[in-house]
Amino acid sequence: MAYIARNLKRSKYLYAMMLLPFVYLIVFKYLPMYGLIIAFKDFKIYDGMLGSDWVGFKHFQKFFMDENFVMLLKNTFLLGFYLLLFGFPIPILFALLINEIRKKWFKKTVQSLSYLPHFISMVVVVSMVVTFVKVDGLINGITGIFGFAPISYLLQEEWFRTIFVTSEIWQTLGWSSIIYLAAISGVDPEQIEAAVIDGANRWHQVIHVTLPAIASTIVIMFILNIGNILDLSFEKVLLLQNPQIYETADVISTYVFRKGLEGFQYSYATAVGFFNSIINLCFLVAANQLSKRFGGSSIW
Repeated sequence: MAYIARNLKRSKYLYAMMLLPFVYLIVFKYLPMYGLIIAFKDFKIYDGMLGSDWVGFKHFQKFFMDENFVMLLKNTFLLGFYLLLFGFPIPILFALLINEIRKKWFKKTVQSLSYLPHFISMVVVVSMVVTFVKVDGLINGITGIFGFAPISYLLQEEWFRTIFVTSEIWQTLGWSSIIYLAAISGVDPEQIEAAVIDGANRWHQVIHVTLPAIASTIVIMFILNIGNILDLSFEKVLLLQNPQIYETADVISTYVFRKGLEGFQYSYATAVGFFNSIINLCFLVAANQLSKRFGGSSIW
């Protein structure tokens, strides 16, 4: 106990800094999990969570039998897969390119500009996207120069995934690259110098020194991204979609929103959201185990 007391006193400011995120996790992440019990109940507001009748897996079975089940799972998985396929490696490449810039003023300018989209309101981002892709927008203006007919992109099912993934990469590119830039800054300069002495050019230095040095960081981030493969940017999907393109734009999170907040089917919506979280957990555990087995790096 004396050791713990001394440690707390010596590091009191560090523990004070940890307090706010700890409270945030407890209040907004763990306490709300108590509400998951309504997924197994026929929840009625006037009866409360404890007073409502238990119905077991009724709502899960209802979702599995829903005619939209396959479509929702397919749309959610494909959007998450495309984000992982295209959105994961691009911040790594961007961080490597930024690291190769030698003029500090130019490097800082590019970094600052790349961070800006992350801090823009989602409503503003979607408004910009809509402005760009509408019939008389920038994209149709550019394609029109080459003789292509204007397209109502947001009314075409086949264009939704491209628009969503592209805008998500643009919005998160700079912010996602920060952790890789931090990892690159920890690369041993002596290894770089040794590579230069051995005749390695910039490309060889990146391939044989920088990338192996940050490989563990890349693996950890990849595992975390797989664990969130079904957690899409709900606000962006909701604001970009419309009933005409539900066939490709409707995902589990927007379905939960419609059933829960608009349809007042709280238990059913909770069950669907819980199912989504379970699938994410399965992906996370599987990715972690595969990484541990074949790569030697893992979260736990």
